[in-house]
Amino acid sequence: QVQLVESGGGSVQPGGSLRLSCLASGSTFSMYTMGWDRQIPGKEREGVSCISNNDGSTYYADSVKARFTISRDSAKNTVYLRISEVQPEDSADYYCAAAKYCSGYELIAARYWGQGTQVTVSS
Repeated sequence: QVQLVESGGGSVQPGGSLRLSCLASGSTFSMYTMGWDRQIPGKEREGVSCISNNDGSTYYADSVKARFTISRDSAKNTVYLRISEVQPEDSADYYCAAAKYCSGYELIAARYWGQGTQVTVSS
């Protein structure tokens, strides 16, 4: 019912900034809670951020709080993840997902996932 396509990844220098986008199509975007996960090479996939569809509350993993910002533009059916002060540890494949609700920065009852976009932090 929902197709998610991530974009905005690429190579960025440490300390730089990047904005990832996730375009949703095929269903009503506003019905879903949205979030981002990432998989760092050699590590397990981890939740990064979630934005509630109920009240717009945002949640972040401790490792990214104060540097990452999640937002959504319902008119464009798009959710964003802005990454500031990029660190080498942020190099990962980033995935967006549509879910029922947030439990902190984790998504509960996720139903749709994108294919991911790769972020590489290097000088």
